[in-house]
Amino acid sequence: MNITALNQFFTELHQQLENAPNEVRRLFHGRGRKWPGLEQLTADWLQGQLVVTLYKEVDAKYLQVLTQGLMALANSTLWQTKAGQCILLQYRYANGAPSQVIVGELNTHPIVQENGLSYQLTVGTNQNMGLFLDMRLGREWVRSQSEHKTVLNLFAYTCGFSVAAIAGGADKVVNVDMARGSLAKGRENHNLNGHSLNQVNFLGYDIFKSWRKITHSGPYDLIIIDPPSFQKGSFALTKDYQRILRRLPELLAEQGQVLACVNSPMVSSNFLIDGMKQEAPQLNFQYRLENPPEFADIDHEASLKALVFR
Repeated sequence: MNITALNQFFTELHQQLENAPNEVRRLFHGRGRKWPGLEQLTADWLQGQLVVTLYKEVDAKYLQVLTQGLMALANSTLWQTKAGQCILLQYRYANGAPSQVIVGELNTHPIVQENGLSYQLTVGTNQNMGLFLDMRLGREWVRSQSEHKTVLNLFAYTCGFSVAAIAGGADKVVNVDMARGSLAKGRENHNLNGHSLNQVNFLGYDIFKSWRKITHSGPYDLIIIDPPSFQKGSFALTKDYQRILRRLPELLAEQGQVLACVNSPMVSSNFLIDGMKQEAPQLNFQYRLENPPEFADIDHEASLKALVFR
C-alpha cells in the first residue's frame, strides 16, 4: 500500500460519491488492481454511511493520512449534499474484522435499496454485511428470469437472490443454507419488501446431507449456485462444487436454467464450464453475466464469475 496513492483514492472517492445513485453502491474497488498502491482498499456507500475497508495492515502514518482525508470528506459540501451520517473504517485483515467509527454515529442495521428492493445490512460486526454488492447484476438477471418460475437458491445466505426472484414474479423460491441465522435475515428481507412468505421456503440444512428434501420441492425452473470459496467443515470449492453439479439433472425442469457462480481468483470460468461438461453434460453453457462496472478488474477471470447454463 502506497501512502502517496491516497490522493488518487480520495479524488476517485469524491467523484464516485458525487455520481452515486440513491442506493447502496461500491465507490472504490482497489482489489480490482486498477489503482496501483491501493490494491487493499475498498469503499462502500450505504446511503448515508461510508464503509472504508483495509485488507492489509498499514503503518501509523498511513492510517493518519487516511483518517484525515476521511474527516475532510465529512466536512465537505458533498458530504452534506449526500446526507452523510457516518464513516466507518474496517480492518478486514485483523482477527474478527474490527472496525472504528471515524465520523458520526454508526447505524449497525441500516436498510438500503438496490434496484427498488430493500435489504437490511449488518455493519461493523462481521466480515460481510449481508449483501454482496458485486452480485448486483446477478440479482437483476434473476429478477428478469423468474416470472412464474420455481427457483432453488443454494447457499442462500440472506436470500438476496430470493428477494429478487419473488420481485420478478416467481411462484416459489426454496432457499437452502446451513446458517439458520442468515436465513432468518433473509426472511426479514422478504418482509421488508412486502412479499408473501407462503411463496418462500427456508431450509436450514447442510446441502450435501439434504438432497432428498431439496429434490422433493422440485423440479426447479431456475437453480442458483453461489457458494463461498471455503467454509470450514462444510464446503471446499475445488472439491465440493462438482458434487452439486452432478445433481442438477435430477433437480432441473425441462428447459430449466442454472446460474452457477464462483468468486475465487484462483479459478477461471473454465472451472465451471469444464465441470459442467463432466458432471452434467446435458446442460450447455450459454453466457457469462457482466459484473458491475464499479467492480472492474484488470484480470476478468480473477473477478466474480456468474455463468448461465441451460
